[in-house]
Amino acid sequence: MKPPALAVSLMIAFAAFGQAPANAQVQGQPAPWSAPAKPFVWENATVYFLLTDRFNNGDPGNDLAYGRAKDAAKLRGYMGGDLAGITAKIKEGYFNELGVSAIWITPPVEQIHGSTDEGTGRSYGFHGYWARDFTAVDANLGTEEDVRALVDTAHAHGIRVLLDVVMNHTGPVTDKDPVWPADWVRTGPACTYKDARTTIDCTLVKNLPDIRTDSNKAVVLPPMLVEKWKKEGRYEREVKELDDFFKRTGYPRAPRYYLMKWHADWVRKYGFDGFRADTVKHTEPGVWKDLKKVASAAYEDWKRANPSKKLGDTPFYMTAEVYNYAIGHGHAFDLGGMKVDYPAQGFDSMINFAMKEDATQSYEALFSAYSKALNGPMKGSSVLNYLSSHDDGAPYDPMRERPYESATKLLLAPGAAQIYYGDETARLLKVEGAEGDATLRSFMNWDELASNAQRGLNRVRDVREHWLKLGRFRQAHPAVGAGVHQMIQHYPYTFKRTWETKDANDRVVVALDLPLDKPTAVPVAGVFMDGQTVRDWYTGTTAVVKGGKVQFPVTAKLALIGLN
Repeated sequence: MKPPALAVSLMIAFAAFGQAPANAQVQGQPAPWSAPAKPFVWENATVYFLLTDRFNNGDPGNDLAYGRAKDAAKLRGYMGGDLAGITAKIKEGYFNELGVSAIWITPPVEQIHGSTDEGTGRSYGFHGYWARDFTAVDANLGTEEDVRALVDTAHAHGIRVLLDVVMNHTGPVTDKDPVWPADWVRTGPACTYKDARTTIDCTLVKNLPDIRTDSNKAVVLPPMLVEKWKKEGRYEREVKELDDFFKRTGYPRAPRYYLMKWHADWVRKYGFDGFRADTVKHTEPGVWKDLKKVASAAYEDWKRANPSKKLGDTPFYMTAEVYNYAIGHGHAFDLGGMKVDYPAQGFDSMINFAMKEDATQSYEALFSAYSKALNGPMKGSSVLNYLSSHDDGAPYDPMRERPYESATKLLLAPGAAQIYYGDETARLLKVEGAEGDATLRSFMNWDELASNAQRGLNRVRDVREHWLKLGRFRQAHPAVGAGVHQMIQHYPYTFKRTWETKDANDRVVVALDLPLDKPTAVPVAGVFMDGQTVRDWYTGTTAVVKGGKVQFPVTAKLALIGLN
């Protein structure tokens, strides 16, 4: 069931809170959301992470390809989501309304055609991490034209797009998917994760061939790819491009450099703005610095060829999935007998696996610790915080009992923020009958958003509107994620964030847990001057600073205060 027109649903949601959005027209539908002109910085990005197959079905005609069947275990088969579905939601304004600055999509590369059972039931590669051909678009998700339309449409809406890339492994071996040659992959032993060697020189799980990223030995193309490309009529072109790449770079024809070329082709061809790198700690650390170099060159080529489509001159971006990396690790993650400085390996940020535990702390404990880390040991790098994800079996709030608190902590924490699809609509992360990580990957709950379903004590649209207000505030003010945090007072809890570079500056004040029975004066001295008009992004109202304080005419539990 599809939701009603976005504008209509938003007006209903705002009405439920007793106010209209700040940019709403007096009558009729709200005006399209447009963030104020502020410099984009990845340190303050709000990244929306979605599994393409589980988000929105834009083309039912591609729901099953390559002979795949509907015979998988619960939530382990293809469910119809596709690239066209994402593009449709971009066009509707869904992401813009949330203040999203980047969309991270799972790998769209052609997956294994068959199925396998890892002990949790029959599974297909709907998630994108079981590649069969790194150079092709999986037909279940769409076509090359669909990829281009997605990225172009996102850019036209001011949104960057991150591509999920896998350097560590191919897809499992099935009766339809042969193993790659032995000089390309190892098929054992399975990792035991005791130290660096048993984390890197091994397969993540049984029957997941490990790419020989350690090898410098020249290899030829796998016979399966040769046969496939010849049938598709592109063998000669692919070989010529590979020859040109190896001649231009001087790299050996080792497996990892083939993959770097193939991943970078997606950037050069479509204009992806960055990579989310999968299973980083399971390869040699230096692999990623080379990938960043190759991808950055491809990004600059795309920008030169598409000056009207690029979003500024921001360099190519990479964030790392080093499983169990915490913000406190800084530049020294211990693999067991070997500490690695992953930010120095080409990564602009690290996915912060610790926030789901850190979020149990008070606001001040969480915010001050993160600010100290990012402006101290992590200076020059950043983190991508999350509270739920596709393979983390211990999310902060799986039954969505604290969706307001989750949004407030995630979107106001220093660092970049990752919204996992459905965080903003209270999509349940525990599904009866689903085994393992499948329970985290149900289809996006558009039907619940459309009907404004009850989730515990909350309504889905009300939850989304809270996320929306925080997201817009965050997008409009780089200081929220990139600034320095300082508490102003304990109760009502109030803090400031200040951000300054040689070219720009920004400052905000936030008050939380305000009383609803009467308007409350919020201290802003030292941030805003008497006589200045400031805006509360939560209620959409403005007020003038007097005596170092500001009091808004509409009460709410939060005040998100900035100059615009």
